[in-house]
Amino acid sequence: MDKNYDPAEIESRWYTQWEDNGYFRMGMEGDAYCIMIPPPNVTGSLHMGHAFQDTIMDALTRYHRMQGHATLWQPGTDHAGIATQMVVERRLAAEGTSRHDLGRDAFIEKIWEWKAESGGNITRQLRRMGASVDWERERFTMDEGLSEAVTEVFVKLHEEGLIYRGQRLVNWDPVLKTAVSDLEVESQEENGHLWHFRYPLSDGSGHLTVATTRPETMLGDSAVAVHPDDERYQHLIGKTITLPLVGREIPVIGDDYVDREFGTGVVKITPAHDFNDYEMGQRHGLPLINILNDDASLNDDVPEKYRGMDRFDARKAVVADLDALGLLDKVDDHRLMVPRGDRTHQVLEPYLTDQWFVKAQPLAEPAIEAVESGRIRFVPENWSKTYFEWMRNIQDWCISRQIWWGHRIPAWYDDAGNIYVGRNEDEVREKHQLDAGLALRQDEDVLDTWFSSALWPFSTLGWPANTAELAKHYPTSVLVTGFDIIFFWVARMIMMGLKFMDDVPFREVYVHGLVRDASGAKMSKSKGNVIDPLDVVDGITLDALLDKRTAGLMQPKMAEKIAKQTRKDFPEGIPQHGTDALRFYFAALASTGRDIRFDTQRLAGYKNFCNKLWNAARYVDMTVEGIDLSDDGEIETSVADRWIISKLQHTEATVNRHYAGYRFDLIAAELHEFVWHHFCDWYLELTKPVINNADNPAARRGTARTLVRVLETVLRLLHPLMPYITEEIWQRIGPLAGKQGETIMHQPYPVADPSKADPAAEADIAWLQQCLLGIRQIRGEMDIAPGKPLDVLYQDESADDVSRLASMGPWLNALGRINSLEPAGDNPPECAMAVAGSLKLLVPMAGLIDKDAELARLDKQIAKLEKELAGAAARLKNPSFVEKAPAEVVEKARQQADAQARTLNELKAQQDKIRAL
Repeated sequence: MDKNYDPAEIESRWYTQWEDNGYFRMGMEGDAYCIMIPPPNVTGSLHMGHAFQDTIMDALTRYHRMQGHATLWQPGTDHAGIATQMVVERRLAAEGTSRHDLGRDAFIEKIWEWKAESGGNITRQLRRMGASVDWERERFTMDEGLSEAVTEVFVKLHEEGLIYRGQRLVNWDPVLKTAVSDLEVESQEENGHLWHFRYPLSDGSGHLTVATTRPETMLGDSAVAVHPDDERYQHLIGKTITLPLVGREIPVIGDDYVDREFGTGVVKITPAHDFNDYEMGQRHGLPLINILNDDASLNDDVPEKYRGMDRFDARKAVVADLDALGLLDKVDDHRLMVPRGDRTHQVLEPYLTDQWFVKAQPLAEPAIEAVESGRIRFVPENWSKTYFEWMRNIQDWCISRQIWWGHRIPAWYDDAGNIYVGRNEDEVREKHQLDAGLALRQDEDVLDTWFSSALWPFSTLGWPANTAELAKHYPTSVLVTGFDIIFFWVARMIMMGLKFMDDVPFREVYVHGLVRDASGAKMSKSKGNVIDPLDVVDGITLDALLDKRTAGLMQPKMAEKIAKQTRKDFPEGIPQHGTDALRFYFAALASTGRDIRFDTQRLAGYKNFCNKLWNAARYVDMTVEGIDLSDDGEIETSVADRWIISKLQHTEATVNRHYAGYRFDLIAAELHEFVWHHFCDWYLELTKPVINNADNPAARRGTARTLVRVLETVLRLLHPLMPYITEEIWQRIGPLAGKQGETIMHQPYPVADPSKADPAAEADIAWLQQCLLGIRQIRGEMDIAPGKPLDVLYQDESADDVSRLASMGPWLNALGRINSLEPAGDNPPECAMAVAGSLKLLVPMAGLIDKDAELARLDKQIAKLEKELAGAAARLKNPSFVEKAPAEVVEKARQQADAQARTLNELKAQQDKIRAL
């Protein structure tokens, strides 16, 4: 084995071999285990959230593959309708043309060309992260098979009356000029105003004052509402007001929705431009008056003065005109939630338009029952409450989008406005017996991207055909997803799976948290805190990171802000950590449902863990060289051998139990503890006295065999989380342990054998560890060199202590650097003492330390530390520092002061012990 661990060289080499040999191919023999990858958007690249999620899915897939299951991790990407169209439109704009110049068919060809050119970025990242997906089965939501499934579902739902075309309010992006899903709405709190206007009562008896944050919408008001129990206004219900600037008479209505405490307790109702108003309008039969064009300018249903105005210009004009009429009562500053499109960042409008909808309630009822009955289990279980809350209040789903890229809606129109739905135009003509000369035009809209991804668990397996893989792998085993798409993807997959496969799409839903930056903020490009997982894996210089984060930013101030934060977070860039370290880091933080704060310092600790494993493997490889490891001949196992084997059984049982509960954090903790503490820190040291004793070849063989067999088992335990380094080491250690096969991933996953548990050996080694730690503590407290031999006395020994001193004396002497170990007698000299149970270990200090010199040294250290601590305390008491300095700077100062205080107490305790000698 090479002296140094080089992740880049190992990772690039092994993934190619795995893929070329077809190790990831779908299994068809044995119990099925299937995971569907949440298809990332083909437009971009994977971020840390994807890397976290993919680590979990790959660990589960590798774990079950090693258990002998017929595994399938299904890969693929989503066509991401709006996002992809925007990318290609920007490219066309840079070339001085547009999609309208090209026409629909040519534009779609351009998108397919772009996908072929840039679509490999995600697959490249997945490969670097070690994803063991079946690449031969890679799917795309716009490929031929999945498009056929989409059409089939649309037609069947329409035939059952579960898809219809109607006019309703939708989220409308006036830049893209399309409806968008709720998931594509980013609502954020912003500064705004609350305008108070007087609406005159039609009978001249006074006025009602309404408050609004969108004055321009008053041109489309259909009513004014008050709470029916509000004594201030009860007598006005049923009267009318004359809408200023418009002159239309509209009623005063009573509705429980009105909040008596907000504003004046009177609200204007604009059913065509507010979702809550729409619902109120439906209850009271109010007219829907749409005042906007698709670009959010005002249309011809408003007074002529405002026609063609941009909505925000119209807002200013309406306010000015009402003020001129003496109807502006007052204007308050107001913080409000503003809905913006996640692609364009423009303010979205509730917009009344003809769209295609899925009637959701009939589909939701069996989907609710599937979770209530336990056919689908959420992990953690509390996310089922989120699921139920949305599903029990579900609204019809708008599935049409006014863009060109996507699955075109399979509906045709004649000149009379009749709608015909079918799989293609020929089927439509035959089904409805239409005359060959009747002109038909297909609907221009495409389906919401979430419509096709809702079919992902069965469309990727070949549905609507009855394929062998569909029969084998549906329902899938588990869905791994973030909580933010429970509504938009998870719920819809459940509804569609139950409808078209008559079974749930997955048995369990593991909901993980989000990956945030070190300060807890959500990662976003606008904040400049997004981290490419491959930059962590391979490393990146500060200059390259700055270039990447500020590329394409038009605003110099934003670029400088991002650059400043980047220099602060990564002053020396990001060093190379390797894939295995990043994956183990993700696992260690994957507690159920909690968000992860990305911390490069903790990540560095897992790079050290990889180095620790590598160096341990090199030690084992060199140590057993020349020793007969076969089953022939005499073998003797030591108490240390029996102890590590016993500890291994506990680790195997614990890890398997935690896989069943999706507790990757506990899996990582258990494996880290065994490898670092039990195996490397203790067992490897315990093997040296045995291996170095040539007089007992049977014991040497027993320990050598235990070394390679325990290490080989550890590699299999670690493999799902750390595939590269374990494969590399296993190729060397596996054959030494008698294992046959081309790859570790096809070896069986370790299972505990209770018969190998050895409580007596564990008790003996625990006693030895106590003794050695006591001796080491004395060395540390008294500043005695680790290699300096010590004379040790003991007293208050029990019968067990005497037995263990005899049997384990060689280990105690060798590992404790003990020159002699004898009873203390009745009058021992001045000693430092450690305790192991009832046993006292005494180290005579005569000749080991110069008591006066040591006290003088400690006095000097204590004085220096007290001065520093006083300065830190004064700084933390200074209001100008505590209140004005950044919170993280203040917290760091507190932590430093706490650490100094702890060190000071330790030095004083050490000083007291020396004085007592």
